Amino acid sequence: MDIIIAITNNLFKRSMQKDISIYFDEPKSFEPTNTKALGGIVGLYFIFTQKTFIQYPFDKSKLLYIGMSEKKTNSIGSRLTGHFEGASKNIGLLNYRKKEPLLFTYFNFDILKTNWDFRIENLESYFILSFVEHYGVYPICNNKTGAEIHSSELKVNLKIDWDYFKTI
Repeated sequence: MDIIIAITNNLFKRSMQKDISIYFDEPKSFEPTNTKALGGIVGLYFIFTQKTFIQYPFDKSKLLYIGMSEKKTNSIGSRLTGHFEGASKNIGLLNYRKKEPLLFTYFNFDILKTNWDFRIENLESYFILSFVEHYGVYPICNNKTGAEIHSSELKVNLKIDWDYFKTI
């Protein structure tokens, strides 16, 4: 499971920038049998509800959390397992999981490496700040803010399909 990307050139920006559309793959049930299979994969992951919509200031979404794995030794699989078992101490995710089964999807950083000149931490910040722009606040279970990347530094414009978390 990976995020699908589409790349086009954006001729309307002052500097030549690539538009990259991010589309999410089918969700998986947020449970250890699905998370442990992602050992060694570095990237971003997204945890969301099956049915419950969260009313954010600008719109509703099922997305609860955007997370990151920056090293193969602390992979997406181990990070998700930590959230499932409570080792991450994210009380919000634990309580939402008590209410209903959760889902997740992920983004393998290797897919974007050739077009992203920054660290994975900056990519996570980009996604979080894009969410804020679309929904008005950080995802409800994210406890940190993103460090802003100045758009003048970017050679890409990521168009994230946030509607995915409304239609699944």
